Amino acid sequence: MRIRLRYRKLGKVRFTSHRDVARCWERAFRTSGLPIAITEGFSPRPKMHFGLALSTSHESLGEYLDLDLLDPESAAVDIDALPAMLSGHLPVGIDIEAVAIIDRSAPSLQEAVTSCTWHIEVPGLAHADLLPAVERVVSASTLPIVRERKGKPVSDDLRPGILHLEVLDPTAAPADFAGAVLYAELATAPRSVRPSELMAVFDPPLLEGRVRRIHQLITENGATREPLSPGAPPMVFATASAI
Repeated sequence: MRIRLRYRKLGKVRFTSHRDVARCWERAFRTSGLPIAITEGFSPRPKMHFGLALSTSHESLGEYLDLDLLDPESAAVDIDALPAMLSGHLPVGIDIEAVAIIDRSAPSLQEAVTSCTWHIEVPGLAHADLLPAVERVVSASTLPIVRERKGKPVSDDLRPGILHLEVLDPTAAPADFAGAVLYAELATAPRSVRPSELMAVFDPPLLEGRVRRIHQLITENGATREPLSPGAPPMVFATASAI
């Protein structure tokens, strides 16, 4: 059996690296007694498959983890009880919101996710101060950037990867963010766009404050949805057109 977990990563745990978070999950599975399948070979590890890695210091409202359970032992697992059972074995700030059984033949999260949405805090600027700068980025035909690829600097155009960009109205901004807040949908394929790269194409570059991933989105039949929405079947969103 393969299951998918959706969880949040908020607060001080955002300073925990992706690798250390993976170790936390392994420890939670071990101490909870969940019958997780193990890889073969010299260094056996739990069979778990994460979604797109989250940068250290970034928060998230929608992280995902696919997990293979042993058969036939998995038949005795109460799927509905898993969030409460596992959350007690995880660090403060990591909370499981939903669990569902998925098809083993489904594409991996790494392959399926086509974009992510973000809230990005811009310290020291007010909503009105940021509007002209966002308009310049949105109206640009190209946004040149130099990236490092295989140890070498490569020129690239960031504009195709910015699917949506706006300044949130102060009434809609997260209560724990200060200053102006950007809402952005950034592509993850064919080339992933990082929030730090988005901030770098502004003139002058913007200071990146608190960053929170909101959604990881899968595109199917002209619409986008989350891999698993909290406490409900997968949510469908209207397709976002590039602006």
